[in-house]
Amino acid sequence: MKLIGVDVGGTFTDVVYVDTERNETFIHKVPTTPDDPSQGVMTGMLALCRKNNIDPDALQHIYHGTTIATNAVLEYKGARTGIVTTKGFRDILHIGRHQRPQHYSIMQGIPWQERPLAPRRHRKVVEERLVPPKGEVLVPLNEEEVRQAARELKAEGVESIAVCFLFSYLDPSHENRAAEILREEFPEAFVTTSSSVSPQFREFERFTTAALNAFIGPKVSYYINQLVAALRTAKIKADLHIMRSNGGVATIKMTTELPVLTLLSGPAAGVLGGAWSGELCGRGRLITFDIGGTSADIGVVTDGRFSEATARDTWIAGYPVMVPMIDIHTVGAGGGSIAYVDSGGAFHVGPISAGSRPGPAAYRRGGTQPTVTDANLVLGRLDKHRFLGGEMELDEVAARRVIGELAGQLGLPEIEAAEGIITIVNSNMANAIRSRTVQKGIDPRDYSLVAFGGAGPLHGVEVAMMLSIPEVIVPLYPGLTSALGLLTTDLKYDSIKTEFQVSTDLDFRRLNDDFEHMQNSLANQFKLDGIAPDSIAFTRSTDARYVGQGYELRVDMPQGEITESGMTAVMEQFHRLHESEYGHFFPDSPIEFVNIRVAGIGSTPKIGKPPEITGGTLEAALVKTDRAVFRVDGELQEFETSFYLRDKLPVEREIAGPAIVLQTDSTTLVPPGSILVADPSGNIIIHIAAEK
Repeated sequence: MKLIGVDVGGTFTDVVYVDTERNETFIHKVPTTPDDPSQGVMTGMLALCRKNNIDPDALQHIYHGTTIATNAVLEYKGARTGIVTTKGFRDILHIGRHQRPQHYSIMQGIPWQERPLAPRRHRKVVEERLVPPKGEVLVPLNEEEVRQAARELKAEGVESIAVCFLFSYLDPSHENRAAEILREEFPEAFVTTSSSVSPQFREFERFTTAALNAFIGPKVSYYINQLVAALRTAKIKADLHIMRSNGGVATIKMTTELPVLTLLSGPAAGVLGGAWSGELCGRGRLITFDIGGTSADIGVVTDGRFSEATARDTWIAGYPVMVPMIDIHTVGAGGGSIAYVDSGGAFHVGPISAGSRPGPAAYRRGGTQPTVTDANLVLGRLDKHRFLGGEMELDEVAARRVIGELAGQLGLPEIEAAEGIITIVNSNMANAIRSRTVQKGIDPRDYSLVAFGGAGPLHGVEVAMMLSIPEVIVPLYPGLTSALGLLTTDLKYDSIKTEFQVSTDLDFRRLNDDFEHMQNSLANQFKLDGIAPDSIAFTRSTDARYVGQGYELRVDMPQGEITESGMTAVMEQFHRLHESEYGHFFPDSPIEFVNIRVAGIGSTPKIGKPPEITGGTLEAALVKTDRAVFRVDGELQEFETSFYLRDKLPVEREIAGPAIVLQTDSTTLVPPGSILVADPSGNIIIHIAAEK
């Protein structure tokens, strides 16, 4: 199979080609084209094919991670969106819940109020009402009011509409009929329903998730259509699949219908790529650490399982998102993060980024502000002649100029200012890792840090030292690990249903019927996608809580018919999980099973285990020695530092820091006191000396 993974980042678009039969891998990076990312995608793929004599017509599968949906939300540049909702509930999207993002701030902004996904004038109400617990019709849907709402929204220039009715998670028929009418009256509009996006209780989160789907729908659809047209123009017939936030890929049709499921498309691929790299060298407990030009993404893998986000802490740009996704924490810290002094004299790094245009001052693209990349160059941690494998010459004079200007504002020497930038950005990233580990009862000292992205290997060891993490793994292609991660996954679809059953009064027939219906629905979807039945696997789970609690924990459910003994095991599992999460449990308290879930995985072609690396010699790998600056025992010191070419490093030979390893897609920093070993799997493993 000839596969391509292509991941669009804030600064670079990464392309990886794999021929699974010949066990060949080729990589390429091009600058991202923010105005039309599909141009960068096509440029990168075609350039890789030309460079390696690959016939584009021979490509069979393309797996794509995209930031289109995420950027539309972060930049608040989506479609003009309207809402059709139940009479009396027009302001759910504005009111939200009683919790505020910052509990004790009286000056805080409320994202969904300051940046409404659908302004109030575009929120229309109609008569309809279902009632719990079974969803009986109390007030029939007023179809004429739906038609009138469609005409009004069309006249107001709305491009996209979300139908959000109260209790539609119990019965979607009213929402589905309203959507039919809207499409009849306003066929140009993108129309979605809350029950198709997130059929769960909690109306604020469900309505917001549906509104997000509508807000980004036209933009995502336009982008994918542009990319498909460009592929056909280039005579590329390969199947295109898009990465989703749940760690699986989906077809074009599924993606254009439910674009909200791609909000963490790129970062999710990074976690998969980090997990694959760890698996190659026998590590199952991993903290994935992906630093690009704009942001750092952090995920946790425990014994091969990804942490999944919960309903209470899944947010994008301040909006709650209630869809299945890998638990990924993102901070505004990357190679392009800008360092500045605020009006109060405080020293900051990020979250504002120079991006790909103009980029850091050292990129020679007109950048005039000091960035993390400029600081690393001033400290001697980058080789200005071999950046991107020699394809880009870094401008050290420009980097020193902008760092010097910042140093003047701070009243510090140039080197102190540059090292201060690195210390601040490393501290920000270490704190972000603590929030996903220490604050959740996970000891990072029991994990390995997988550092990747263009800047991850430059910062990984120093961040790990702050957290007492014993080793750092740098993948074979760190700058393209997210693109590689795209080639390790499968088609993955999720089905969810709000169940509301209590352990003291379980209706086993309803529970089994609901699971069977959900699984059959996913099986039909896989059939439409051309996946053979023997290539499909299903898993089941439930969101459970003690009666009276406000939030749930995810617990595995058994396959096949669910019986009383099977549920006893599920409840015991819940007690153990509750104790692990909160430090206590209540064995005699009834348990409420709020939602039930089925995840279906359809196997797709993927990358295999790469051939073992044979390596070279230390003498062949050594490029030069030069001066680089490190902080040791609290003081800045210059060290004679060895610069090595990664592809010539000897295998399984210890190399003491300070050292810098160069390759096309990234630079790896090995500070004094650390030991580097090139592993036969292709990874670099850096052992960190324990603090004295």
